[in-house]
Amino acid sequence: MRRSLLVTAGAAISMVLLAMLVPMAILVRSYALEDRLARAALEVQAVETVVSRYDDRGSVSVYLDRLNAGDSPTRITVLYPSGADVGPDQGEDARVLDARNTGRARVDDVPGGSQILVPVSRGGSSALPSQTPVIRVVVEEPGVTSTVGLAWGLLALLGLTLLAGSLVVVDRLGRSFVQPIRRLAEHTQTLGSGASITPVPEESGPPEVRELGAAIGRLVGRIELLLARERENVADLSHRLRTPVTALRLRVESVPDPDLRERLGSDLDALQATVDGIVREARRSEREGLDPRTDAIAVLAGRVRHWAPLAEDLGRPWSTDLATSGPLLRASAADLEALVDVLLDNVFSHTPDDAPVRVTLSATDAAVDLVVDDAGPGLPADVDVTGRGASGAGSTGLGLSIAARTAHDSGGELVVGPSDMGGARVAVTLRTD
Repeated sequence: MRRSLLVTAGAAISMVLLAMLVPMAILVRSYALEDRLARAALEVQAVETVVSRYDDRGSVSVYLDRLNAGDSPTRITVLYPSGADVGPDQGEDARVLDARNTGRARVDDVPGGSQILVPVSRGGSSALPSQTPVIRVVVEEPGVTSTVGLAWGLLALLGLTLLAGSLVVVDRLGRSFVQPIRRLAEHTQTLGSGASITPVPEESGPPEVRELGAAIGRLVGRIELLLARERENVADLSHRLRTPVTALRLRVESVPDPDLRERLGSDLDALQATVDGIVREARRSEREGLDPRTDAIAVLAGRVRHWAPLAEDLGRPWSTDLATSGPLLRASAADLEALVDVLLDNVFSHTPDDAPVRVTLSATDAAVDLVVDDAGPGLPADVDVTGRGASGAGSTGLGLSIAARTAHDSGGELVVGPSDMGGARVAVTLRTD
């Protein structure tokens, strides 16, 4: 925003300066040319006096050589009717003839400047127009090597100074807008990084920014209140359920039929595990923060090694290829451990004990890939095993759906298909963003 403001202001100010300075530069040159013409008119008067007084062209030539010497911006020539012209710009044209025949002075534009033509009346025998000498004064346009160049340089310096000063003012003004917004944005980035929510600091700056900060502060306070109420409700739910579950367990233990008592006890254990899982899930934000970051390779590799002793006890062929380092993922360690447990539990539960298993864990800067291959019977072709509640082996069907949700939450995906080992292949991609 600050850079865009500077670019926009710089373009607008540059156009205004050009619209002001270009006409001024043209006007300066016009004034300089008019000043040269005025000085040339004075010189013409002096030359006219010399030409009208002396018939000797040698004296006129000496006088003109003195005037034309040096770096004078004017060149003076006397054009005689007989053709014996004196000066650097000899030769007649229609304009010279017009000035001689009409007896009127004239000023014309010529390439590189202007030209003054003044007929000289010598009286006596030279009264005829055809015998009148004409003084030609060529005045060069002022260029960059003259005072005009200095004036243009001063105008350019003035324009650059005005532009730089304006940009400094615009930058300070833009900073007064951008800095409070940037501090507010940096603070909002930290809201989900911890278990607690810090209040929004009071911001200085424009009224709109202060109003935005106040609105975010009210929103943060509301979120903190809702989280506190949620935690209280979860704690209250856990406390309220503990008493009836304990009473049910006592009643189950009093059932005389051992088979029925065992089934009811298993159902009650499942209910207790479900309630504990709900409570843990509800308290996750308090325990892990709103935006957890985890070393995925360390957690996933450690959990894969956790299953190795079970495979060894069962005599199941077990091979792994685990990366040693990788990026941080936006997922909790509990979710990543649960992901590995779901994939390997499916393999151990639904394949023969002697079916080989291969686990591959690889990583790049942008993603982590976990692939589990087995040599079991494979996955049912007519069932979406990643769908919630879908199963082809009589289970609840929640396992792979939970793993798919973990992958999708990180921006990745879970793909199932046949393995080159003859069984199933489950590939999970977890992305950093």
